[in-house]
Amino acid sequence: MFAALSFIVLSLTWLERKALGRLQLRYGPTRTGLFGLMQPIADAVKLIIKEDIIPDDSEKAIFWIAPVIVVVSAFVIWVTIPGGANAVVRNLPLGLFYIVAFAVIGILGLVLAGWGSGNKYGIMGGLRSAAQLISYEIPVVLIAASVAILAQSLDMQEIVAQQASIPYILVLPLGFVVFFVAGLAEVGRTPFDIYHAESEVVGGPFVEYSGAHWSVFFLAEYINTFAIAALSTLLFLGGWGGPFLPDVVWFLLKTYAVILVVFWVRGTFPRLRIDQLMSFAWKVMVPLSFYTVIVAAVYRFYEWPWWSVTLLSVLGLAVSGWIIYRRMSAPARRVAQVRSRVESMQQRASQRRT
Repeated sequence: MFAALSFIVLSLTWLERKALGRLQLRYGPTRTGLFGLMQPIADAVKLIIKEDIIPDDSEKAIFWIAPVIVVVSAFVIWVTIPGGANAVVRNLPLGLFYIVAFAVIGILGLVLAGWGSGNKYGIMGGLRSAAQLISYEIPVVLIAASVAILAQSLDMQEIVAQQASIPYILVLPLGFVVFFVAGLAEVGRTPFDIYHAESEVVGGPFVEYSGAHWSVFFLAEYINTFAIAALSTLLFLGGWGGPFLPDVVWFLLKTYAVILVVFWVRGTFPRLRIDQLMSFAWKVMVPLSFYTVIVAAVYRFYEWPWWSVTLLSVLGLAVSGWIIYRRMSAPARRVAQVRSRVESMQQRASQRRT
């Protein structure tokens, strides 16, 4: 499993550079190997042989154990994440609960990394990470609970089997959007990379890390990114279901498609401010996730047809999208109103002079 995930991380770093290059009208890696395929290996070798500096003022034990906690929490959830009907280390009856429970342990590692660095920016980044990840963990847990209500199971393979006829993205499109956005925040991907924002806290909890220690955080981030994409595939896109091709191939195709959307978001949206991010979590994401749980529970209790849940989910998505659009466009509307008043006043003044 370690070798497979390490290879996936190497592929993701290459794919992200190529995708961002396309979005930014450049080539991306081209010099190291055919199509730049050796660039991730070159980066890995550079990080391994780079000098590993430990600050004198740091808490040595905490400084060393923090990366271990982060990377272990990223790896252990893959014990029960299936890549196919038989491609799983250990299928657990409470697999979804296990994944949610162990995924939150990484927050402790980030807080300890900032605290153990003995750096004020590291401490600020660690506290930011705790605030952000705890806030966005609530929508992730609630949407996972909504899927469990629909499937009447916490077994990952059973959840995929329940989507054989209709994938849950058609039943709960709002749930998929909320889970995807909250997942981006959970792994600290743009535009939710607040806790290690270079322009504000110069790297956050990782500011004093270098070499192999820093590469461990980098490895955990990409493993978690792949995990969020894999869970999106399993919970909403029908998992490995598909014609003609083997299960694992379908799983990888869907998962990498979700990852390309993650990279697309990174190349499109600017970073949010910390107040915008926290406000978005508690005023938008958490209420929408509770709404999704209520819709799923009512559907299951009263045995409504599945399309009724789709209509309620689309309604919630449309209303929330309209409210967000009105809030985001309010400053521009105010500027346009002021400009129109100024122009009308100038016209009246010119008419008086003539």
